[in-house]
Amino acid sequence: MAKPGTVTGWKLPRDERERLLERFPPRYDDVIADHVTLRVGAAPQTPLPRKPEARVIGRADDNHSLECLVVELDGTTDRPDGSTYHITWSLGPGRKARESNDVLRDRGWEHIEAPIPIELEPARF
Repeated sequence: MAKPGTVTGWKLPRDERERLLERFPPRYDDVIADHVTLRVGAAPQTPLPRKPEARVIGRADDNHSLECLVVELDGTTDRPDGSTYHITWSLGPGRKARESNDVLRDRGWEHIEAPIPIELEPARF
């Protein structure tokens, strides 16, 4: 796990989180559902990103113990590190949030019927 304060990205505000949890009930016991990562390994002087136009556009589930929502930020799902913008939604025993990157890369994801606009707040965590 990254050291606290070395990750930059966006936090999902409580009201947005609750709204999405109602729409996408978590399948696994450990509910994360709280952020979108931009960069791991940020320094204290790394500026926060700006507030993006954000939409949930897809979902991935390995049908075993990890699910995540795919997020489009300012028209793209492509993170600068080559991975996919996402919100780790829920995890089963022994799983880590960072494994969402592997599921998205190895298994892909499915579009949801209609994109869902969301608000995200720039943050360091």
